[in-house]
Amino acid sequence: MARTPAPTGSAAKIAGADDALARIAALARPLVFTNGVFDLLHRGHVAYLEQARNLGAALVVAVNSDASVRRLAKGAERPLNPLEDRMAVLAALAAVDLVVPFDTDTPRDLIIAARPDVLVKGGDYSAATTAGAAETVASGGRFIAIPFEHERSTTALLKKIRG
Repeated sequence: MARTPAPTGSAAKIAGADDALARIAALARPLVFTNGVFDLLHRGHVAYLEQARNLGAALVVAVNSDASVRRLAKGAERPLNPLEDRMAVLAALAAVDLVVPFDTDTPRDLIIAARPDVLVKGGDYSAATTAGAAETVASGGRFIAIPFEHERSTTALLKKIRG
């Protein structure tokens, strides 16, 4: 039986839900973890991910599944891009070491299992409002909110496009 060749290039940086934890465990430490929708990647996302990566030896980005995005009440048309496309774009960034999907409302269970050294969110979050922050800190890790360097958002881009 012919084996499917292993993914190469940026595709090799995308984990499935079934192998995410094993792939995360194999990454260098200190491990930085963040999550989000990343629907329309913009300058703010890129600056944020580069800053997050600079906080450790490896960066994991967990991405909301399409169903999870719809449950966030971001609008009936969201996400604009399907999960596979959003993960592929993120995996192409040099700052990102691994991209993993999650289908729950928050990635709390994934964060607890991954045991990151640093949990990162954007400047509009705090440890009190971030799933998994308390558990990360309790296990010896840190929570860091990265201030916005560029005021950009997918929601604002959509408003501009719609005129």
